[in-house]
Amino acid sequence: MGRNLSIDVLKIILALFVVFLHMNFLKETHPMLSFLLVNGIFRMAVPVFLVITGFYFFHIDTGKKLQKWLFRTFLLYAIWMLIYFSYWKDNDQVWLTVIFGYHHLWYLIGTFFSGIILFLLRNQKAVLLFAFAFLLFGIGYIVQILGNAHYFKGEQDSVLNDYLIYRNFLFVCFPFLTIGFLINKMKISFEKYRYSYLLIVFSVLMIVAEAYFNYIMVSSESTDILFSLFFVSPILFLYCQKIYVKTQSKVLASLSTAIYVVHPFIMKSDFYKDMTSEYKILIFLLILIPVSLLLVLLNRKLKYLL
Repeated sequence: MGRNLSIDVLKIILALFVVFLHMNFLKETHPMLSFLLVNGIFRMAVPVFLVITGFYFFHIDTGKKLQKWLFRTFLLYAIWMLIYFSYWKDNDQVWLTVIFGYHHLWYLIGTFFSGIILFLLRNQKAVLLFAFAFLLFGIGYIVQILGNAHYFKGEQDSVLNDYLIYRNFLFVCFPFLTIGFLINKMKISFEKYRYSYLLIVFSVLMIVAEAYFNYIMVSSESTDILFSLFFVSPILFLYCQKIYVKTQSKVLASLSTAIYVVHPFIMKSDFYKDMTSEYKILIFLLILIPVSLLLVLLNRKLKYLL
């Protein structure tokens, strides 16, 4: 069975979502629309990535396979932590940065740790695994909401507003990795449902509605976790999985990883920060895509860059 081109295209779109998220897309010109995108629709990216990873993690069923998977994941994390070293070496919390990951690299180390937990629990009943994943996700979500609403005062509030507390391997990576794993384990698919596209429309509306509620009723602060993502992420994955287009090429999958890992490097450059052009985003993308493609080519020689 070859790769599914639809999933690889989805990964490119998700990687671009992460890019626009980190740009705070439209924040200066259309603050509310920006919030609905940046703290709504674009937040689908990491959870769906994790669901995809969890789906294929189902095949990691021996200690030897796990070791190979963990080595591959950690090496990718270590290489990019070294590449970004100059950005975090003077951080006051260097060890926290190493353990939880610099900036966008939290996703890689989070996947590493959550993969270990999932492997140890993989033979538990599906309902127990799902309940545990939902419980952990719920805890992370509540911590974030209490922080954003500034429910407590002083030191308690500052602790709750530390994103390391809720956006980590336990409360984000493990739940979504588990969902993907369970989809494969239980052979869930949308193949029999003709109108599954309506679920996609409903899912997008759910995310926009929740983001709007957060903006009006909770806080206009950045929101990493949306409650609806627990249900929307698997729906989006299942829908794209249904549109099966066979391919043998890994170029698009590698390109999505390249876009994800390299975009902050360009974004933090003086060239980009000093740019005042009204076409700033377009120019950024015209730089990002060739640089990412170059990384894909380099990876064929160096192997472990992506």
